[in-house]
Amino acid sequence: STLIALGGGVVGDITGFTASIFMRGINFIQIPTTLLAQVDASVGGKTAVNHKAGKNLIGSFHQPKCVICDSRFLETLKATEISAGLSEIIKYGLIYDREFFQWLQKNIQQILSNDPVAVAHAIQRSCAIKAEIVAQDEKEKSVRVLLNFGHTFGHAIEKLTGYGNWTHGDAVAVGMVLAARLSEKMSLITPEDVQDIEQILTAANLPISLPNMGSDELMAAMKSDKKVKDRNIQLVLLRNIGEAYLTADYPQEDLVSILRVS
Repeated sequence: STLIALGGGVVGDITGFTASIFMRGINFIQIPTTLLAQVDASVGGKTAVNHKAGKNLIGSFHQPKCVICDSRFLETLKATEISAGLSEIIKYGLIYDREFFQWLQKNIQQILSNDPVAVAHAIQRSCAIKAEIVAQDEKEKSVRVLLNFGHTFGHAIEKLTGYGNWTHGDAVAVGMVLAARLSEKMSLITPEDVQDIEQILTAANLPISLPNMGSDELMAAMKSDKKVKDRNIQLVLLRNIGEAYLTADYPQEDLVSILRVS
């Protein structure tokens, strides 16, 4: 049998996870219908479902036989869904491709207005970047972890606000701002870099500030993240626009301070 996942990221995750465990694995095909799913969830073979203890804690790696991205699906999406997908698209530029980030700065409005040429390039480049990273590290033992830029913060936000109340894209956008601010505090990137990141996210109609929640509860939620190692929260930070790295070596007081300020 072959399962077909026709829908957004949740549909793709549930279908892929089911395909991975039924009879120890059957074939499935991804046909993502949201921008977020087309550039992120459908590519790479990660399948998972949420648990009350945290996001995507029950899952497996199971590659689809193919992914079919048709941008005509995007014509029926709400503006908030386009913005949610843009969050992950912007992430690719920040972690891997400075030139793509600069292209996004110039073309963000065209993507928001669903210009077919701009949308096609954004999807194609995002998928190419993710595929290139996943090809090096399918099971997330090294470089693939960079795709989680902003996600440790973002997953904690989603958990604390209740899944579905904040879009994944909104939560990741705030997470990327927090990671950028921590990077700047560590003198890795400049205040101007942080300003550029905040400006492009704002232009994409994405939030850049935390919802109303305490820094202690956010920190506690982050500690349930899959990337915690030896009880240390590992974070993906920026060395430059277009270059990211994973570390648990950052001043705790700096992390606490950005959570309180935000």
